[in-house]
Amino acid sequence: MRLEHIVMHNLRRRKGRAIFLVVGLLIGVATVVTLISLTDALGMRAQHELEKFGANIIITPHSEQMALSYGGVQLAGVNLVAEELQQSSLVNIDSIPNRRNIAMIAPKVLGAIDVKGQRAMLMGVDPEAEFKLKRWWSIAGRHVQQGPELVVGDTVARRFNLTMGDTLEIAGQSFTVVGLLDKTGSQDDHLLITPLPVAQEVLGKQGLVSMVEIAALCHDCPVADMVNQLQQVLPGVDVQAVQQVVKTRMHALGQFRMLAWGVAVTVVIIGALLVFVTMMGAISERTREIGIFRAIGYRRRHVLHLVLMEAAIVSAVAGVLGYLTGVLATLIALPLLDGGEIHWQWNPTLAVAAVFAAVLVGLLASLQPALRASRLEPNEALRAL
Repeated sequence: MRLEHIVMHNLRRRKGRAIFLVVGLLIGVATVVTLISLTDALGMRAQHELEKFGANIIITPHSEQMALSYGGVQLAGVNLVAEELQQSSLVNIDSIPNRRNIAMIAPKVLGAIDVKGQRAMLMGVDPEAEFKLKRWWSIAGRHVQQGPELVVGDTVARRFNLTMGDTLEIAGQSFTVVGLLDKTGSQDDHLLITPLPVAQEVLGKQGLVSMVEIAALCHDCPVADMVNQLQQVLPGVDVQAVQQVVKTRMHALGQFRMLAWGVAVTVVIIGALLVFVTMMGAISERTREIGIFRAIGYRRRHVLHLVLMEAAIVSAVAGVLGYLTGVLATLIALPLLDGGEIHWQWNPTLAVAAVFAAVLVGLLASLQPALRASRLEPNEALRAL
Protein backbone atom coordinates (compact mmCIF):
# COMPACT_ATOMS: atom_id res chain seq x y z
CA MET A 1 0.00 0.00 0.00
CA ARG A 2 1.37 3.41 -0.97
CA LEU A 3 1.98 6.07 1.67
CA GLU A 4 -0.56 8.51 0.18
CA HIS A 5 -3.23 5.80 0.33
CA ILE A 6 -2.49 5.22 4.01
CA VAL A 7 -2.66 8.97 4.66
CA MET A 8 -6.02 9.41 2.92
CA HIS A 9 -7.44 6.34 4.66
CA ASN A 10 -6.29 7.66 8.03
CA LEU A 11 -7.86 11.06 7.39
CA ARG A 12 -11.17 9.44 6.44
CA ARG A 13 -11.02 7.17 9.46
CA ARG A 14 -10.29 10.03 11.86
CA LYS A 15 -12.54 12.73 10.40
CA GLY A 16 -13.07 14.46 13.74
CA ARG A 17 -9.40 15.11 14.36
CA ALA A 18 -8.83 16.15 10.73
CA ILE A 19 -11.75 18.59 10.87
CA PHE A 20 -10.46 19.97 14.18
CA LEU A 21 -7.05 20.61 12.66
CA VAL A 22 -8.55 22.18 9.52
CA VAL A 23 -10.82 24.46 11.55
CA GLY A 24 -7.98 25.52 13.85
CA LEU A 25 -5.67 26.44 10.99
CA LEU A 26 -8.56 27.86 8.96
CA ILE A 27 -9.39 30.35 11.70
CA GLY A 28 -5.76 31.41 11.91
CA VAL A 29 -5.34 31.81 8.16
CA ALA A 30 -8.70 33.59 7.81
CA THR A 31 -7.80 36.00 10.60
CA VAL A 32 -4.43 36.81 9.04
CA VAL A 33 -5.92 37.23 5.55
CA THR A 34 -8.69 39.46 6.90
CA LEU A 35 -6.26 41.62 8.88
CA ILE A 36 -3.86 42.02 5.97
CA SER A 37 -6.66 42.70 3.47
CA LEU A 38 -8.29 45.25 5.76
CA THR A 39 -4.92 46.81 6.55
CA ASP A 40 -4.08 47.17 2.87
CA ALA A 41 -7.50 48.63 2.05
CA LEU A 42 -7.53 50.97 5.04
CA GLY A 43 -3.87 51.84 4.52
CA MET A 44 -4.50 52.82 0.90
CA ARG A 45 -7.51 54.83 1.98
CA ALA A 46 -5.58 56.52 4.80
CA GLN A 47 -2.67 57.19 2.48
CA HIS A 48 -4.99 58.68 -0.12
CA GLU A 49 -6.48 60.97 2.51
CA LEU A 50 -3.12 61.89 4.02
CA GLU A 51 -1.66 62.73 0.64
CA LYS A 52 -4.41 65.27 0.10
CA PHE A 53 -4.22 66.58 3.66
CA GLY A 54 -1.75 69.40 3.26
CA ALA A 55 1.13 70.08 0.91
CA ASN A 56 4.47 68.33 0.88
CA ILE A 57 6.05 70.17 -2.08
CA ILE A 58 6.21 73.96 -2.29
CA ILE A 59 7.18 76.01 -5.35
CA THR A 60 8.29 79.61 -4.84
CA PRO A 61 10.09 82.25 -6.95
CA HIS A 62 13.84 82.12 -6.61
CA SER A 63 15.21 84.92 -4.43
CA GLU A 64 18.37 85.58 -2.48
CA GLN A 65 16.79 88.24 -0.29
CA MET A 66 14.18 87.59 2.37
CA ALA A 67 12.15 84.65 3.64
CA LEU A 68 8.48 84.40 4.52
CA SER A 69 7.01 82.09 7.14
CA TYR A 70 3.65 80.76 6.02
CA GLY A 71 1.53 78.13 7.70
CA GLY A 72 4.27 77.31 10.19
CA VAL A 73 6.66 76.35 7.37
CA GLN A 74 9.68 78.49 6.58
CA LEU A 75 9.63 79.23 2.85
CA ALA A 76 12.54 80.63 0.93
CA GLY A 77 12.41 83.36 -1.65
CA VAL A 78 8.88 84.74 -1.37
CA ASN A 79 9.50 88.46 -1.80
CA LEU A 80 6.33 90.36 -2.49
CA VAL A 81 8.14 92.97 -4.60
CA ALA A 82 10.19 90.51 -6.62
CA GLU A 83 9.19 88.97 -9.92
CA GLU A 84 6.66 86.23 -9.30
CA LEU A 85 5.69 83.02 -11.08
CA GLN A 86 3.87 83.08 -14.40
CA GLN A 87 0.62 81.22 -13.90
CA SER A 88 0.78 79.96 -17.48
CA SER A 89 4.04 78.12 -16.71
CA LEU A 90 2.24 75.82 -14.27
CA VAL A 91 0.93 73.74 -17.18
CA ASN A 92 4.48 72.37 -17.43
CA ILE A 93 3.79 70.42 -14.24
CA ASP A 94 1.62 68.08 -16.29
CA SER A 95 4.65 67.07 -18.35
CA ILE A 96 6.75 65.60 -15.55
CA PRO A 97 7.14 61.78 -15.59
CA ASN A 98 5.51 61.42 -12.17
CA ARG A 99 2.48 63.60 -12.83
CA ARG A 100 0.24 60.73 -11.73
CA ASN A 101 1.75 61.06 -8.26
CA ILE A 102 0.37 64.57 -7.81
CA ALA A 103 -2.94 64.69 -5.94
CA MET A 104 -3.46 68.45 -5.72
CA ILE A 105 -1.98 71.68 -7.14
CA ALA A 106 -2.89 74.84 -5.22
CA PRO A 107 -1.53 78.10 -6.69
CA LYS A 108 -1.92 81.29 -4.68
CA VAL A 109 -1.05 84.96 -4.98
CA LEU A 110 -0.12 87.06 -1.94
CA GLY A 111 -0.02 90.79 -1.49
CA ALA A 112 -0.30 93.55 1.10
CA ILE A 113 -3.42 95.74 0.99
CA ASP A 114 -4.87 98.68 2.94
CA VAL A 115 -7.99 97.92 4.96
CA LYS A 116 -9.50 100.77 6.98
CA GLY A 117 -6.14 102.46 7.18
CA GLN A 118 -4.30 99.31 8.30
CA ARG A 119 -2.13 96.86 6.42
CA ALA A 120 -3.35 93.32 5.88
CA MET A 121 -2.43 90.40 3.64
CA LEU A 122 -4.69 89.30 0.83
CA MET A 123 -4.35 85.78 -0.51
CA GLY A 124 -5.94 84.65 -3.75
CA VAL A 125 -6.55 80.92 -4.08
CA ASP A 126 -8.07 78.34 -6.35
CA PRO A 127 -11.07 77.51 -4.12
CA GLU A 128 -11.47 73.91 -5.32
CA ALA A 129 -7.84 73.04 -4.64
CA GLU A 130 -7.10 75.21 -1.60
CA PHE A 131 -10.01 74.20 0.59
CA LYS A 132 -9.49 70.51 -0.20
CA LEU A 133 -5.80 70.85 0.60
CA LYS A 134 -6.43 72.63 3.91
CA ARG A 135 -8.89 70.13 5.33
CA TRP A 136 -7.99 71.11 8.87
CA TRP A 137 -9.53 74.54 8.27
CA SER A 138 -12.84 74.97 10.05
CA ILE A 139 -14.96 77.68 8.44
CA ALA A 140 -18.15 79.22 9.77
CA GLY A 141 -20.19 79.88 6.65
CA ARG A 142 -18.76 78.69 3.35
CA HIS A 143 -15.57 79.02 1.32
CA VAL A 144 -15.23 81.55 -1.47
CA GLN A 145 -16.46 80.54 -4.90
CA GLN A 146 -16.18 83.42 -7.38
CA GLY A 147 -16.36 87.19 -7.48
CA PRO A 148 -15.51 89.59 -4.62
CA GLU A 149 -15.98 87.21 -1.69
CA LEU A 150 -13.83 86.79 1.39
CA VAL A 151 -13.00 84.15 3.98
CA VAL A 152 -11.48 86.05 6.88
CA GLY A 153 -8.85 84.75 9.30
CA ASP A 154 -9.59 84.87 13.03
CA THR A 155 -7.11 87.67 13.85
CA VAL A 156 -8.32 89.87 10.97
CA ALA A 157 -11.97 89.30 11.89
CA ARG A 158 -11.34 90.42 15.47
CA ARG A 159 -9.20 93.38 14.42
CA PHE A 160 -11.82 94.77 12.05
CA ASN A 161 -14.84 93.40 13.97
CA LEU A 162 -16.09 91.47 10.96
CA THR A 163 -19.04 89.08 10.97
CA MET A 164 -20.81 86.97 8.36
CA GLY A 165 -22.38 89.05 5.61
CA ASP A 166 -20.32 92.20 6.34
CA THR A 167 -18.81 94.11 3.45
CA LEU A 168 -15.23 95.34 3.24
CA GLU A 169 -13.80 97.94 0.87
CA ILE A 170 -10.56 96.81 -0.75
CA ALA A 171 -8.95 98.81 -3.57
CA GLY A 172 -12.28 100.43 -4.43
CA GLN A 173 -14.17 97.12 -4.57
CA SER A 174 -16.81 95.93 -2.14
CA PHE A 175 -16.11 92.44 -0.82
CA THR A 176 -18.63 90.29 1.06
CA VAL A 177 -17.54 88.15 4.00
CA VAL A 178 -18.92 84.65 3.28
CA GLY A 179 -16.82 82.67 5.76
CA LEU A 180 -14.96 83.10 9.04
CA LEU A 181 -11.89 80.91 9.52
CA ASP A 182 -11.61 79.48 13.03
CA LYS A 183 -8.37 80.13 14.86
CA THR A 184 -5.56 77.96 13.51
CA GLY A 185 -2.60 79.31 15.49
CA SER A 186 -0.72 80.00 12.25
CA GLN A 187 -0.39 82.88 9.79
CA ASP A 188 -3.66 81.75 8.23
CA ASP A 189 -5.31 83.75 11.03
CA HIS A 190 -3.95 86.96 9.45
CA LEU A 191 -5.25 86.34 5.93
CA LEU A 192 -8.05 87.69 3.82
CA ILE A 193 -8.79 84.87 1.35
CA THR A 194 -10.47 85.49 -1.99
CA PRO A 195 -10.63 83.74 -5.39
CA LEU A 196 -7.37 83.84 -7.34
CA PRO A 197 -8.55 85.95 -10.34
CA VAL A 198 -10.05 88.57 -8.00
CA ALA A 199 -6.88 88.86 -5.93
CA GLN A 200 -4.73 89.09 -9.07
CA GLU A 201 -6.85 92.00 -10.28
CA VAL A 202 -6.82 93.81 -6.92
CA LEU A 203 -3.06 93.38 -6.52
CA GLY A 204 -2.28 94.18 -10.16
CA LYS A 205 -0.75 90.74 -10.65
CA GLN A 206 -2.80 89.37 -13.52
CA GLY A 207 -1.39 86.04 -14.68
CA LEU A 208 1.02 85.83 -11.72
CA VAL A 209 1.17 83.61 -8.63
CA SER A 210 3.33 84.00 -5.55
CA MET A 211 3.68 80.34 -4.67
CA VAL A 212 2.31 76.90 -5.43
CA GLU A 213 1.61 74.16 -2.90
CA ILE A 214 1.49 70.58 -4.13
CA ALA A 215 0.20 67.47 -2.40
CA ALA A 216 2.31 64.65 -3.84
CA LEU A 217 1.55 60.96 -3.60
CA CYS A 218 4.59 59.64 -1.81
CA HIS A 219 3.85 55.91 -1.51
CA ASP A 220 5.53 54.59 -4.64
CA CYS A 221 7.48 57.62 -5.80
CA PRO A 222 10.34 59.38 -3.97
CA VAL A 223 9.35 63.00 -3.47
CA ALA A 224 12.98 63.97 -4.11
CA ASP A 225 12.63 62.73 -7.70
CA MET A 226 9.53 64.83 -8.17
CA VAL A 227 11.33 67.89 -6.83
CA ASN A 228 14.05 67.43 -9.45
CA GLN A 229 11.49 66.94 -12.21
CA LEU A 230 9.61 70.08 -11.20
CA GLN A 231 12.85 72.04 -11.04
CA GLN A 232 13.59 71.04 -14.64
CA VAL A 233 10.21 72.07 -16.08
CA LEU A 234 10.00 75.25 -13.97
CA PRO A 235 13.40 76.97 -14.31
CA GLY A 236 14.10 79.94 -12.11
CA VAL A 237 12.04 78.74 -9.16
CA ASP A 238 12.76 77.06 -5.84
CA VAL A 239 11.12 73.67 -5.34
CA GLN A 240 11.22 72.33 -1.80
CA ALA A 241 9.98 69.11 -0.26
CA VAL A 242 8.59 69.40 3.24
CA GLN A 243 10.36 66.27 4.45
CA GLN A 244 8.79 66.34 7.89
CA VAL A 245 5.31 66.01 6.40
CA VAL A 246 6.33 63.14 4.14
CA LYS A 247 8.14 61.22 6.86
CA THR A 248 5.31 61.72 9.34
CA ARG A 249 2.77 60.32 6.88
CA MET A 250 4.84 57.29 6.01
CA HIS A 251 5.63 56.65 9.69
CA ALA A 252 1.91 56.71 10.55
CA LEU A 253 1.14 54.21 7.79
CA GLY A 254 4.07 52.04 8.85
CA GLN A 255 2.83 51.92 12.44
CA PHE A 256 -0.65 51.02 11.18
CA ARG A 257 0.71 48.06 9.22
CA MET A 258 3.03 46.95 12.02
CA LEU A 259 0.06 46.65 14.38
CA ALA A 260 -1.81 44.41 11.95
CA TRP A 261 1.26 42.26 11.31
CA GLY A 262 1.84 41.92 15.05
CA VAL A 263 -1.68 40.58 15.53
CA ALA A 264 -1.26 38.31 12.49
CA VAL A 265 1.99 36.80 13.83
CA THR A 266 0.34 36.17 17.20
CA VAL A 267 -2.53 34.32 15.51
CA VAL A 268 -0.08 32.24 13.44
CA ILE A 269 1.83 31.23 16.58
CA ILE A 270 -1.41 30.16 18.26
CA GLY A 271 -2.34 28.13 15.17
CA ALA A 272 1.08 26.45 15.16
CA LEU A 273 0.73 25.50 18.84
CA LEU A 274 -2.70 24.06 18.10
CA VAL A 275 -1.27 21.88 15.33
CA PHE A 276 1.66 20.82 17.51
CA VAL A 277 -0.52 19.74 20.44
CA THR A 278 -2.99 17.95 18.18
CA MET A 279 -0.27 16.08 16.29
CA MET A 280 1.46 15.08 19.53
CA GLY A 281 -1.83 13.65 20.75
CA ALA A 282 -2.31 11.85 17.45
CA ILE A 283 1.11 10.23 17.70
CA SER A 284 0.31 8.98 21.18
CA GLU A 285 -2.99 7.54 19.95
CA ARG A 286 -1.31 5.81 16.99
CA THR A 287 1.55 4.19 18.89
CA ARG A 288 0.32 0.67 18.07
CA GLU A 289 -0.30 1.55 14.41
CA ILE A 290 3.17 3.05 14.01
CA GLY A 291 4.70 0.00 15.78
CA ILE A 292 2.98 -2.32 13.30
CA PHE A 293 4.26 -0.23 10.36
CA ARG A 294 7.79 -0.45 11.74
CA ALA A 295 7.44 -4.18 12.44
CA ILE A 296 6.39 -5.00 8.87
CA GLY A 297 9.38 -3.15 7.41
CA TYR A 298 8.53 0.55 7.19
CA ARG A 299 11.65 2.61 7.71
CA ARG A 300 11.90 5.73 9.86
CA ARG A 301 11.75 8.00 6.83
CA HIS A 302 8.51 6.32 5.76
CA VAL A 303 6.90 7.07 9.12
CA LEU A 304 8.25 10.63 8.97
CA HIS A 305 6.81 11.11 5.47
CA LEU A 306 3.52 9.62 6.60
CA VAL A 307 3.00 12.11 9.42
CA LEU A 308 4.27 15.13 7.46
CA MET A 309 2.18 14.26 4.40
CA GLU A 310 -0.93 14.10 6.55
CA ALA A 311 -0.09 17.49 8.08
CA ALA A 312 0.60 18.99 4.65
CA ILE A 313 -2.75 17.86 3.22
CA VAL A 314 -4.69 19.14 6.21
CA SER A 315 -2.75 22.43 6.18
CA ALA A 316 -3.26 22.97 2.44
CA VAL A 317 -7.01 22.45 2.78
CA ALA A 318 -7.03 24.81 5.77
CA GLY A 319 -5.01 27.37 3.78
CA VAL A 320 -7.44 27.40 0.83
CA LEU A 321 -10.55 27.49 3.02
CA GLY A 322 -8.94 30.04 5.33
CA TYR A 323 -8.11 32.35 2.45
CA LEU A 324 -11.66 32.14 1.08
CA THR A 325 -13.08 32.73 4.56
CA GLY A 326 -10.76 35.71 5.07
CA VAL A 327 -11.83 37.24 1.75
CA LEU A 328 -15.49 36.75 2.67
CA ALA A 329 -14.92 38.38 6.07
CA THR A 330 -13.13 41.28 4.38
CA LEU A 331 -15.98 41.82 1.92
CA ILE A 332 -18.45 41.83 4.82
CA ALA A 333 -16.36 44.21 6.96
CA LEU A 334 -15.37 46.76 4.31
CA PRO A 335 -18.86 48.22 3.68
CA LEU A 336 -19.09 48.91 7.41
CA LEU A 337 -15.90 50.99 7.33
CA ASP A 338 -15.72 54.62 6.20
CA GLY A 339 -19.17 54.65 4.67
CA GLY A 340 -18.42 51.87 2.23
CA GLU A 341 -15.92 53.97 0.29
CA ILE A 342 -13.14 51.38 0.64
CA HIS A 343 -13.00 48.67 -2.01
CA TRP A 344 -11.32 45.26 -1.85
CA GLN A 345 -8.82 44.36 -4.55
CA TRP A 346 -7.79 40.77 -5.18
CA ASN A 347 -4.17 40.16 -4.31
CA PRO A 348 -2.84 36.95 -5.93
CA THR A 349 0.34 37.18 -3.86
CA LEU A 350 -1.70 37.08 -0.65
CA ALA A 351 -3.68 34.06 -1.91
CA VAL A 352 -0.53 32.06 -2.67
CA ALA A 353 1.17 33.24 0.53
CA ALA A 354 -1.83 32.20 2.65
CA VAL A 355 -1.78 28.62 1.36
CA PHE A 356 2.02 28.40 1.47
CA ALA A 357 2.15 29.82 5.01
CA ALA A 358 -0.54 27.41 6.20
CA VAL A 359 1.38 24.42 4.81
CA LEU A 360 4.67 25.72 6.19
CA VAL A 361 3.23 26.32 9.67
CA GLY A 362 1.55 22.89 9.63
CA LEU A 363 4.77 21.13 8.62
CA LEU A 364 6.96 22.97 11.12
CA ALA A 365 4.48 22.34 13.94
CA SER A 366 4.28 18.64 12.96
CA LEU A 367 8.02 18.15 12.55
CA GLN A 368 8.81 17.33 16.17
CA PRO A 369 5.87 14.89 16.55
CA ALA A 370 6.84 13.31 13.23
CA LEU A 371 10.45 12.84 14.38
CA ARG A 372 9.21 11.34 17.61
CA ALA A 373 7.02 8.89 15.68
CA SER A 374 9.86 7.94 13.34
CA ARG A 375 12.14 7.13 16.30
CA LEU A 376 9.58 4.83 17.87
CA GLU A 377 11.01 1.30 18.10
CA PRO A 378 8.70 -1.58 17.04
CA ASN A 379 9.19 -3.55 20.27
CA GLU A 380 8.31 -0.50 22.42
CA ALA A 381 5.14 0.14 20.36
CA LEU A 382 4.04 -3.49 20.45
CA ARG A 383 4.69 -3.70 24.19
CA ALA A 384 1.92 -1.10 24.62
CA LEU A 385 -0.65 -3.56 23.18
